[in-house]
Amino acid sequence: MTSPLQAPAAGAAPAGRRRWWTLAVVALAQLMVVLDATVVNIALPSAQADLGFSDADRQWVVTAYSLAFGSLLLLGGRLSDLIGRKRAFLIGLVGFALASALGGAADTFGVLIAARALQGVFGALLAPTALAVLTTTFTVPKERARAFGIFGALAGAGGAIGLLLGGVLTERLDWRWNLYINDVIAVVAFVGAIVLVPALRHVGPRPRLDVPGTLLVSGGLFGLVFGFSNAERDGWDSPACWAFLVGAAVLLAAFVAWQRRAGSPLLPLSILRDRNRSAAYASVMIAGIGMFGVFLFVTYYVQTTLGYSPVQTGVAFLPMIGMLVLAAQLSTNLLLPRLGPKVMVPIGMALAATAMVLLTRLGVDSAYAPDVLVPLMLMGAGMGSIMPASMQTATLGVDRRYAGVAGALVNTSQQVGGSIGTALLNTLAATAVTDYLAAHAPLTAAVGAEAAVHGYATAYWWCAAFFAAGGVIAAVAFRRRTPVVPESQVQQVVQPDTIQEAAPAAV
Repeated sequence: MTSPLQAPAAGAAPAGRRRWWTLAVVALAQLMVVLDATVVNIALPSAQADLGFSDADRQWVVTAYSLAFGSLLLLGGRLSDLIGRKRAFLIGLVGFALASALGGAADTFGVLIAARALQGVFGALLAPTALAVLTTTFTVPKERARAFGIFGALAGAGGAIGLLLGGVLTERLDWRWNLYINDVIAVVAFVGAIVLVPALRHVGPRPRLDVPGTLLVSGGLFGLVFGFSNAERDGWDSPACWAFLVGAAVLLAAFVAWQRRAGSPLLPLSILRDRNRSAAYASVMIAGIGMFGVFLFVTYYVQTTLGYSPVQTGVAFLPMIGMLVLAAQLSTNLLLPRLGPKVMVPIGMALAATAMVLLTRLGVDSAYAPDVLVPLMLMGAGMGSIMPASMQTATLGVDRRYAGVAGALVNTSQQVGGSIGTALLNTLAATAVTDYLAAHAPLTAAVGAEAAVHGYATAYWWCAAFFAAGGVIAAVAFRRRTPVVPESQVQQVVQPDTIQEAAPAAV
């Protein structure tokens, strides 16, 4: 009988201090993927003026990335399990860097869109692989908590960092540097991964890729993201919107049915049967919906109402990032081990809901401090309690063979949540603005400004409702205590940096 634990592979990172450098490499890759969802947004006006595409086409710069990324995440996670984490990580880094370079050098709209789609493809391989590397590297409870605190803080703050970085690069350099910056990050991460990320060999026959499952779930996720994107652009009465959403529901239902009978399933349903894990995925999705309300509508408010520049807008979010990082470390190192996700995630949801309610009080004459500053800091504290706890719980206890697909589910939840938030909140805000203008004719500049703020407030109220519902769901769904493997037992079994993985037998 072949043991799944073999001698260390060549290039495997030894236990100890170097695994924290591995965390730095993985965090860089995650930051690159997360911030790319927002860093390009600020550059869009400059890119549009340079390449000459229309306002109607502008949304495709964002949609091309989210469609490829969202629809291929589960495939990317499974590929990392099949071909090896280090190999998948390096391929993802190189592909993302090349796609970014292509986008930065684009001289036509078509090339830019193709590059953004390619970024999404390789991001879908890179993001779940990064989380899988983290999951299999840190298994000792105290170290795992600290590592996920840092990783979760980056996942929550990446959008805000993207706003700041996008503003600086667009104002000081050129819009193209919003894409070129990924190449700088990727080179550093690639060198670090070569040295630090362990190369784990499969023992025994390799499992087969679930092709029918891949086609079903990729098509279903594509339809889901594209349907919500259509709703944002064409409204909820668009036949195309509902055609894609209904098609997505059918394909995803067929995917679940197929996974029950597949010999080598793309997504083993045992991952979702764990109550804590399912609650964690739901929490990440709800947080994705709510965070969109902060990044989009607060950005609109400080730029159009307060008159901030792109750089000033990014700086305005720094206190939120600082509070998020602080809360993430306090949560994962002190509070989560004692209280568990059943307490910490609802607390985070309550803080975020409170922040949203405070944002509804903003008016055309409000000031940044304290009217915007205090809610942003509360939101940072809330997200610092939600994201690390949810991400750690979502991957806790997963079979090493499926660490990649478990990580992909975290990213999928966040991506689907963001897509829902984009379509739903934009539609609600636009409807509120239209109703306000109709009730306050004739139209003047002052009425227009007040209508915009009224639309933002409507979106904030809905975000508060989502967070409140998320708090109730988390309080009910999470188990009272999370089983944790004692540290001494983990160390007796294996040092996590020197594991050689055994592949399941092909069926």
